[in-house]
Order: sequence, then structure tokens, then C-alpha cells
Amino acid sequence: MSDLGTVLVDCASDELGVQIEFLERLGHLVQVCPGPPHATLCPILGGEGCPLMEGADGVVFALDLDRPQHRAILKKYQEMLSEDVPVRAVVRQGQEIQYADLLSGVQVWTHEPTTGEIDGFSAQIESARI
Repeated sequence: MSDLGTVLVDCASDELGVQIEFLERLGHLVQVCPGPPHATLCPILGGEGCPLMEGADGVVFALDLDRPQHRAILKKYQEMLSEDVPVRAVVRQGQEIQYADLLSGVQVWTHEPTTGEIDGFSAQIESARI
């Protein structure tokens, strides 16, 4: 495991490639999960658990909140992760309002995260591990 912590990135495409590379350059171990394939239940929703989530010191969630299973995954993260594990959700404009209840307690990015935002997220992970 990295000295700076492990980051789980839930991302169904390569849209966060630059941010993933930046987290790795900062010294984080990054584990990427593309989310469950259509018609397949995510293991954490089936009660099997998820080693990626269980080992995460921070989570970047960028799955489509319009899919009910993806919303359920984010809700499970909020229920199962320790309060000191920062969770960021990358959502489309308007979803921060549409899913406001689900996103409460989660920092929301309605745009591609900037280098400064990723750096701040990294710092929060580091400080939580001290």
C-alpha cells in the first residue's frame, strides 16, 4: 500500500485518466473499478463486500447517478465507509440538485476535477491517515 493512501476511483470510462495519473504522481495507489456491467449486481449490493472499497482511504465516484444501481452503490459507500474516508462524486450539471439527498455529506464536482481540487482531495486523505 502507498504511504499516502489508496484511492478507489469508480469510473465507467477513461474520463478521469488525467486525474488518476495525477493522484499516482502524488504517491497514491489508485484502484479503478468500472462499476458493474449492465444486468450484473455489484458485489457490495449483493452482500459479498468489495476489497477495493474496504482498502480505500478515499473514493472518487464518477458512475452515472441516473442508474439506480449506481445510486445504491454510492449510498452503500456512505453507510459502510468510515467518516474520515473522503468521498467525492463527479456528477453532471443538475444532478447535484436532482440527487441532493443522496449527495449530502459528499463533496460534489459538477465538472472535471481540477489539479487543485485533486490536490486538496489528496491532502484530505493524507490528513485523515495521520
